[in-house]
Amino acid sequence: MKSEEQQEAEFRSFAIAQRESLRRYAYLLCGDWYEADDIVQKALTKMFAAWRRVEPGGASAYVRKIVTNVFISHRRLAWVRRERVSSELPVQELDRPQEDVEVRMELIAALNQLPARQRATLVLRYWEQLSVDETATAMSCSTGTVKSQSAKALRKLREILNDSHVLARV
Repeated sequence: MKSEEQQEAEFRSFAIAQRESLRRYAYLLCGDWYEADDIVQKALTKMFAAWRRVEPGGASAYVRKIVTNVFISHRRLAWVRRERVSSELPVQELDRPQEDVEVRMELIAALNQLPARQRATLVLRYWEQLSVDETATAMSCSTGTVKSQSAKALRKLREILNDSHVLARV
């Protein structure tokens, strides 16, 4: 049996190693770095509480599942909705001519218009490159739900990006 100090040290090492990856993942889900930091902090707090029960080999998948759940519940909070006073994102002109940056921003803006579960499904499947089964496990749903959420989300993204040059590049 490991001492409490050993478990804390293991968790600290795990959290340091995973933090940036989790932060990027959370950002892809929510589209805001500050909200991503909040989500990751809450997820790591929950992970710490469960650390003794987590299998070392499954810790990364488990914490990603926690991030996904925190993001989805975070979207339900009233204060998050109050911060967003408009349903449309402001048009942003980039000073830089870098097309990849514009495409990425346009895609993030389009992702931000999707419901939380659809967005989480796309990010897990296509950014994190999880299989349908792994995505279903991370989201605590069936594989059929993952497939239908993916199809709905992709259809909605196509509608949003219909007049965009993003689809032409894909």
